[in-house]
Amino acid sequence: MIEAFHISKFFEEKQILKDVSVKFEQGKNNLIIGQSGAGKTVLLKCLIGLHEPDAGHIDFDGRNFSSLQAKERKEIRKEMGMLFQGGALFDYYTVEENVKFPLNMFTGLSEEEKIHRVNEVLKRVNLQNANKKYPGELSGGMVKRVAIARAISNNPKYLFCDEPNSGLDPQTANLIDELIAEITEEYNMVTIVNSHDMNSVLKMGDHISFIHDGQLWWQGDKESILSSDNIELNAFVFATELTKRIKKYGNT
Repeated sequence: MIEAFHISKFFEEKQILKDVSVKFEQGKNNLIIGQSGAGKTVLLKCLIGLHEPDAGHIDFDGRNFSSLQAKERKEIRKEMGMLFQGGALFDYYTVEENVKFPLNMFTGLSEEEKIHRVNEVLKRVNLQNANKKYPGELSGGMVKRVAIARAISNNPKYLFCDEPNSGLDPQTANLIDELIAEITEEYNMVTIVNSHDMNSVLKMGDHISFIHDGQLWWQGDKESILSSDNIELNAFVFATELTKRIKKYGNT
């Protein structure tokens, strides 16, 4: 479990996060949602240590990450996997080299063991035999699957996904959602997904945290999100034609 306790964050004099306390559960797809500028990306970056909270602290299974020194933090970072928006693959690395990168950084495995693990995770994302391809030879969906393989190559306890469906067509986005959900269950990870895609929310939202104006405004799941009486949440949820129709026909 990951727990954030009373997190506040300022940039100069502007307060972005305001006393946010939230738990992210193991084996669940924990989604952070909210409008652009609400603070969800800043919260995600605080969780992984790219931003330092100005108040509050973050615990990883009872370990106070915020109070640890760099060496101790590195040990927890070894347990993290990160799926960046757009995939963020190294263009000049092959698929195999991209997936192997965390293994080079954080493990003492032999080259043979690394290649074996690379092949395992590429098979899991249905990209076996793509080892020698370069990112420029891949479709958008394939890039995301390679990025997922890289994120899980070191068998993480915690998986962070920043807008994993950004730039994908609906069918491919759905496949990525399914893959993340399946891997979360298989690995029994704490998965945190930063998203504004309501299709993803309704498909995989085991635990949803809605951030509004820098505050934790609502929590629930994919079943309860459509029936909330929270005005700000409803303005966000029912902003698309799809969800408007769900609301209309769900009430008839």
